[in-house]
Amino acid sequence: MKGSFHIRKEIKVAVALVMVSGLIAFSERQRGGLVCKDITIELDNVHENHFIDEADVMKLVESSGVPLKGSHLSRLDLRAVEEKIKYDRHIRDAELFTDLKGNLVVNVELRRPIARIVQEDAPDAYIAEDGTIMSVSERYTSRVLLLSGPYVKKLIDMDNLNTTEEGRQMMEMLEYVREDRFWNAQVAQLDIAANGKITIYPQITGQRVEFGKPENIETKFDKLMVFYREILPQRGWTRYQRVNLEFEGQVIAE
Repeated sequence: MKGSFHIRKEIKVAVALVMVSGLIAFSERQRGGLVCKDITIELDNVHENHFIDEADVMKLVESSGVPLKGSHLSRLDLRAVEEKIKYDRHIRDAELFTDLKGNLVVNVELRRPIARIVQEDAPDAYIAEDGTIMSVSERYTSRVLLLSGPYVKKLIDMDNLNTTEEGRQMMEMLEYVREDRFWNAQVAQLDIAANGKITIYPQITGQRVEFGKPENIETKFDKLMVFYREILPQRGWTRYQRVNLEFEGQVIAE
């Protein structure tokens, strides 16, 4: 009895596999016979960064040089079109797929800027949360931390900050400021000298904060917090013009 039960069970499994395979084959045949009727653009923009819109994505799709509408779906190289779309640095990822009606769906995920590079003699640029350098947009301005100074040209030349040790250190500092609620509100601008040393310009207090290179980041911000909480309330918020955090175990204020 047990042997016949197992045989019947194996037969049912085999039949189910054959049916699934048949459905897949039928679906593939149907897809091969379908013609691309229309193109739908879906923007995955949870952070509401309006650097590009659906019309811009459609232009990127059309610029791929591949006639999509009216073409048989089985003949389309969707991967090549995806790669063409991702040339735009505002786009983090792109995925193309077709529905059962023959429509081509283009799903695009946009990058999120975390800092803006400000230059006097060249165009500004944004740093995305994955370290990618991307251009600014005339239609949208993101309110993020500002970076200035001679060193920012080196950052732009990196294309992605995570490709070098210096860039990764800068990304670590930007992420630290962004993820801390107090510092995200307090730090307005980082001015970076040619040697990589950073000066912080805060939102509220008037002191220029000489941070040094983006090393021992948490320790330096802890020292600055002690200065804000214990020194300024006693000595006055406008008494000091500069604060230096570079030296281990001490804060120099003048």
